[in-house]
Amino acid sequence: MKAERLVALLFTLQRRRSATAAELAEELGVSERTMHRDLAALREAGVPLWTEPGRHGGFRLVDGWRSGLDGLTAREAVALFALGVPDALAGLGLDTAGSAARAKVSAGMPAELREHAALVAGRFHLDAPGWFGSPDEPPALAAVARAVWSQRRVSVTYRRRDKVASRELEPLGLVLKAGVWYLVARVVSDDALRTYRVSRILEVRSSDVPFDRPPEFDLARWWRSSSAAFEQVARPLRVRARLDRTAVRELRRVFGAEHLADTVVALGTPDEHGWAEAELALEDGEIGLGQLVALSPGVEVLEPAELRAALAGIGAELAARNAQR
Repeated sequence: MKAERLVALLFTLQRRRSATAAELAEELGVSERTMHRDLAALREAGVPLWTEPGRHGGFRLVDGWRSGLDGLTAREAVALFALGVPDALAGLGLDTAGSAARAKVSAGMPAELREHAALVAGRFHLDAPGWFGSPDEPPALAAVARAVWSQRRVSVTYRRRDKVASRELEPLGLVLKAGVWYLVARVVSDDALRTYRVSRILEVRSSDVPFDRPPEFDLARWWRSSSAAFEQVARPLRVRARLDRTAVRELRRVFGAEHLADTVVALGTPDEHGWAEAELALEDGEIGLGQLVALSPGVEVLEPAELRAALAGIGAELAARNAQR
């Protein structure tokens, strides 16, 4: 892609004091003729290139000139500029910082690259939350984010199902998962790391007590590990079932794309009638049963027997209630 190649060329010229067109072409994997066209395109974009004649001459940037994009690859620069400022940044108080960063990257780009980035932004958009759900905008998010930034302890009151509890926490990080905010924090009373859904936090009382972050703590790595453990605990019910083609297509909608790999343990080859045997890992109780109902009528539970009976009971009740009078 030419726009990316121009930025790669710009970074190469910043790194090397001087290089011939042949050397630049070899490093970037293009023909020498293409390299001459790219160098001309940089000049037209306002990049101050100097040509040194002679045996050891070549192309170089005017001394002291920098693009302002040091350290970014061409693809990274395009991606960063193409991204809009997500609502998530506004919730953390970073909307202004995001806009400023985007403006700085834009200022350092050649005009052709800016046009390409705008083209990308006009064709791709990220909307993380699922359908039929209001965005998660917990009132406590701003206060929690300030505590994470300032590295100060907080006392929180939060809702736990049918009761309210209080904890003193050392907030280590925030995670936005499928449109829902979670706080990862160390509990002062037992030094354990726990995750709290921010929308369930009723009150946040800040303190002036600083804390030291665990030097080995990595938020992304911890979240991956704890999420995997949660998935195993949250889906203790193993179900063997038969699914028709329609039910197989509905798996993504019922369980969510992000949970599909953990939910569908195995899926066999359809038989001549379009039915395939599957092994599913579901939540116990009403949640798992409700998900199977959502796959009906194209689902037949083989095991466990009690779940098969429960699904049959729901089917019989629906048939009786909707029978013609």
